[in-house]
Amino acid sequence: MPLDRPSNSLPPIVLQSPPDAERVLTAEALAFLAELQARFAQRLNALMVARQRRQERIDRGELPDYLPETRNIRQGTWEAAPLPPVLRDRRVEITGPVDRKMMINALNSGARVFMADFEDATAPSFGNIIAGHVNMLDYRDGVLEFDDAKTGKSYRVGPDPALLIIRPRGLHLPEANVLIGGQPVSAALFDFGLTIFHCGRALAATERGPFYYLPKLESHDEARLWNDIFLFAQESVGLAAGTIKATVLIETLPAAFEMDEIVWQLRDHIAGLNCGRWDYIFSYIKTLRNHGAYILPDRAEVTMDRAFLAAYAARLVKVCHRRGIHAMGGMAAQIPVKGDAAANEAAFARVRADKLREVQLGHDGAWVAHPDLVPVAREVFDAEMPGLNQIRKPRQEWRVEPAMLLKPHEGRITESGVRTNISVAIAYLAQWLSGRGAVPLGNLMEDAATAEISRAQLWQWRRHGAAVELDGGGERRLTAEWLGELVQAEIAAILERLGPGGFHRGHYASAARIVQEAVMAEVLPDFITVPAYDVLNALD
Repeated sequence: MPLDRPSNSLPPIVLQSPPDAERVLTAEALAFLAELQARFAQRLNALMVARQRRQERIDRGELPDYLPETRNIRQGTWEAAPLPPVLRDRRVEITGPVDRKMMINALNSGARVFMADFEDATAPSFGNIIAGHVNMLDYRDGVLEFDDAKTGKSYRVGPDPALLIIRPRGLHLPEANVLIGGQPVSAALFDFGLTIFHCGRALAATERGPFYYLPKLESHDEARLWNDIFLFAQESVGLAAGTIKATVLIETLPAAFEMDEIVWQLRDHIAGLNCGRWDYIFSYIKTLRNHGAYILPDRAEVTMDRAFLAAYAARLVKVCHRRGIHAMGGMAAQIPVKGDAAANEAAFARVRADKLREVQLGHDGAWVAHPDLVPVAREVFDAEMPGLNQIRKPRQEWRVEPAMLLKPHEGRITESGVRTNISVAIAYLAQWLSGRGAVPLGNLMEDAATAEISRAQLWQWRRHGAAVELDGGGERRLTAEWLGELVQAEIAAILERLGPGGFHRGHYASAARIVQEAVMAEVLPDFITVPAYDVLNALD
């Protein structure tokens, strides 16, 4: 059936032209983007308004709960469409930005899957985004190569690379460098549209895609939107029905109450759900921001084996296995320390324990952030999961009540925790403003999600007057004055470490201002990366 172009489809205007942009932003590709925007932007905007309205109700006292109108879906006996053979074994997945060298290393890491991340692990300067899409073209054509002029090293994709899954940016984000009708296009439609238009048929021809991770969904209505986008895209580019497969990151608190419904809306395209633990912690704080009964302790004490996180992981496994799809575990963010065998063994031991918890809970695979962690995680899953997955291991005996998904962790709020959050938020955001989305800090690979947790916790502690245990004894409330002192001290320490010729010294001042404004805001801002994106574009 021919696809009629919407009458209000306008040609896009591209505001920048990074290197090789003409390979990606062809006239045909831009026309396809315009078509996606014309067909789906109005629904997308309405869904973002629906997010705001739901948050307003929660702010007034309504707590998240299972939806009474979708009880039949939750209680129904049904399964999603079967998985393609190439997606049945996902025991270890590695994630990372769409940087060329890092993509090659991830594809060669020995992981079953590589998630190429246009979202939290990539700072979305237009140059970075376009370079990522150029890399997708070269991956499609088998010519993804990199020669490092500084080191003389050459990087080539090996003969048995990981399966590529693409994560576009979230529905809430704009791509400010491409305008249609004077308005930015949706970043989610931009990333999805370019990859499906340029690479969809080639990936389908080799039965290795096109596959996607969908971030930041908050409702089954948003899943329905993605399903309709998939249906339109498949018909437009000439793919058979059900070719696109998607794994949904359950990384928002509202989505945890709608897992069955999300799978139902995407039942012809769904491959799994994923425990996006870091964003989920951030969403928990953000969603319950007005409720003083749900204050969380230091981030180090918010672990997956207790309270709302344990209930969330258990429910995800139960739902996925009942519906015949993968339950994917969370991220191991540790990175090796050069020349410190003891520190590395301690980090690897933590990874082993985390992956053992996940596989014994029933997860069918899990994430790592560094190639050196692939064999560590794979060893655990190989020993505990001899089959391709554990989908046929039911978990129906678990009953997860709404209150269990809301139960906060107990623990201490310390001066050290406050200082760590300030340090991580500022240091990460400064690197993000300089174009880096995956940043090693304190032997962990941090991305936008951990910066969001850090600033959201600071806001929560300040807003609700939490008692902070001081290093020298006693307690103190996180006031504007004390926050200013701590930020000033952190900036001074950073600049001293950097020295006069330090890398992008000025970005730390911008980062500190953005963080401080977010912490002191009367209402917790939804995403710190939204105001930071304006600064990033100005710097770009």
